[in-house]
Parts: sequence; C-alpha cells; structure tokens
Amino acid sequence: MSKSLKTTLLLFSFLILGFAVAGAVGGKPGEKTDGAYRQLSVYSEVLSRIRSDYVEDPNISQVSSGALHGLLEALDANSSYMTPDEYKRFKKLGPVPAGIGAAVSKRFGYGNVISVVPGGPADKAGLVSGDIIEALNDKSTREISLAELNGLLGGPVGTVVNLSVVRPTKAKPQKITITRNVVSYPAVNSKMLESQIGYIRPEGFPKGRAQEIAARLRELQKNGAKRLVLDLRNSGDGEQSEGVATANLFLNHGQIAYLEGQKYPRQNFTADPAQGVFNLPLVVIVNKSTAGPAEIVAGAILDNARGDVLGDKTFGAGSIQKTIDLQDGGALVLSVAKYYTPAGKAIADVSITPNIVVADKAEDFVPSEDEMVPEDNDNKPEPQKNQPDEQLRRAIEQLTKPEPKSASASAT
Repeated sequence: MSKSLKTTLLLFSFLILGFAVAGAVGGKPGEKTDGAYRQLSVYSEVLSRIRSDYVEDPNISQVSSGALHGLLEALDANSSYMTPDEYKRFKKLGPVPAGIGAAVSKRFGYGNVISVVPGGPADKAGLVSGDIIEALNDKSTREISLAELNGLLGGPVGTVVNLSVVRPTKAKPQKITITRNVVSYPAVNSKMLESQIGYIRPEGFPKGRAQEIAARLRELQKNGAKRLVLDLRNSGDGEQSEGVATANLFLNHGQIAYLEGQKYPRQNFTADPAQGVFNLPLVVIVNKSTAGPAEIVAGAILDNARGDVLGDKTFGAGSIQKTIDLQDGGALVLSVAKYYTPAGKAIADVSITPNIVVADKAEDFVPSEDEMVPEDNDNKPEPQKNQPDEQLRRAIEQLTKPEPKSASASAT
C-alpha cells in the first residue's frame, strides 16, 4: 500500500471519528457540528505531522482500531468498540453455564473487581473487592472490552481462568487461578441486634431477592424489631428490578428511581403503598463495593429522607447497554440509558454519597512490607488484622440516639 493511500485511509478514519464525536457531545445542533469541525482541524494537523515527521509509515488498521477503542472507552466503562475479529470471538462466547462469582467493571482501562459472591469460585480462590485484573489468560484487560471481559470470565463448569491481579497489599502482581462453577448467592443474613434493632444483609440481588428480604423483615418485626440496619456493603451485582422492588419495601409513596437516555423514553419507578413492609427507623450501610441494584435502594432511601445512609461513597454502576452491528462486521456496545435517583443524580456518574460518612477501616488497612505474604505462598489474600466494625457500630448509635427535644418541650 502506498504512503499516500495509507494517509488517505487514516484521514478517512479520523473523519469518521470526528462525526461520531459530533453525535456524542452535548449541546445545541449547531454547536455539535462546529465542535466536530474544530476537532477535524486538529486531526488534520496531527495527520500532517504523522506524514512528515513519524519514523515510519503508520499501521492504518492498528491506528484506526486504537482510535475507535479510545473513543468508546472515553464515554464510560460499559461502552466499547469491537473489531470484526473481536466481535466474532464475543458472539462465540454466548451464554455460559458457569462463572467465577464476581461483579467486574473497568477502571483506568483495566478490569476492576466490584464485589465477590461469598463462597463462590472467586472468593475461594482469594479474589477480593478492589482487585485490579491486569491480565486474563495472559492477555491485558486494557485490550479487552468490558463485554468481552465478562464473557471470558464465564465458561463450562470445571474449566479454569488465570488472572494476574494487582492489589495494594502486594508488592507485585499475583497469579490467581479460578475454577469456574455454577454461582449461587447465599441466603439473606438476618438477626436481632441490641436495643430491638433488626439487621439484614443481602449478598447481591439475584432474581427473587426482594421477596426474600420482605420475608426476613416480617420475621424480624415479629421478633420485636423496632429499628433496622440494612447492610448493603459488598453488594455489587444482581437485577436492577430487584433493587427497585427492595426499595419499595421501605417506601409507601414517592419515586424510587427513573431510567432515561437521549433516545430512551423515561421510565419512572414509583413506590406502591401495597408493597411497603417496614416503616420504622432505618439506617443503610454502604461502601465502595456497593453497586448497581444496591445503589438504587440507597439512593431511594436517601432522596426520600426515609432513613440515613452511612458509610463510604459507593461504586457507581447503573446503565443499560445496546449492541449495534457495524457494516464491516464489528460492533459498538453503547450505554443508552442510565438509572437516576429521585433527586435526578445519575448513579453511574456520581455514585451515592452517604449523608453520614464513615470510612471502612477494614478496607483501608494496608499492611507493611513485613506483614505481606511472600509471592510464592498460596493465592489467598493475606490475613488482615481484626478490625472493629466501626460502620455497624455507628449505625446502631444513630438508631439509638435520643430524639431531639422539640422547641415547645424545651420551653415547658
């Protein structure tokens, strides 16, 4: 291929990108077009410099593919571009019978573990929330779209996936081998605490979880619960509809959330009074691994002033994707709608910030070099010091603190 032809193809690739940007950037129609043309002038200057100064002829296919990957990943973690070859591999994956039991997103270009299902394959292998998956089967996750990454983590029962994992408690990346299996979520944990406080902790929101939580709520109230701690820490996976249904258990009126996109009709989720189960004082505990359906619950409780949300800022996940086939055999995976809290905050963009911020000391603990397990030891994470559950303690304190006296009472 001649140098002039390569340069022409490269320019054509950037023109396509320029018009894609014009359709993605917000603002008035005229502003979109003007912005695209301004970007095209920059692209033209870059191309001119490549043609005159670059050390060798550019690889057109590689440059175009890299530019498209970068464009889509700049939108959000869930959007991605797949080349024809990548899309073929992705379609071959299909539905998988088994997985590793972990909710995974992307952060800074790499795979990021949001949460791990207790007792699941990933948990047994030592994968923990916050781990960065640097490579999957020796391929960098920077080179894999999120859709393909999640597909590759699944597979037949008994097969293995090899991960290279980076975490702050290790000086070097560690190798973790996970044997895929059918993942089942543990039952909802519920118990009575001190001062007539009930406690509920769901691990994820699979189908039917809201009904299970409702049954536990009724049971706790029969046992004398007058207040409740809803522990949503490390709950980062499941069905969004289960999050909506769970929030409704604590609300007898008001908006729970809404779903909307540029070309996606707004869908409102409003509390049904008939579905309300618990209307007594409530504190919800969240952390950095609270995501998806659990964030819908926390956002609804907070924005409706139904109770307090205590802990760390959540992960920030809540959108719907659409796969769009391209003429060359590739595909785009685009986020087409986002979940919003009643106050109009996009969960995927701003997460949920508690009204009572209490850092998770157990999460923040990082051992010194002397406390780290040598790299040739087993793959399990090193044992951490027993940390008191400060977030739970503060939640109980919040529920049991005396009610403030009214102005009239103070005057008597």
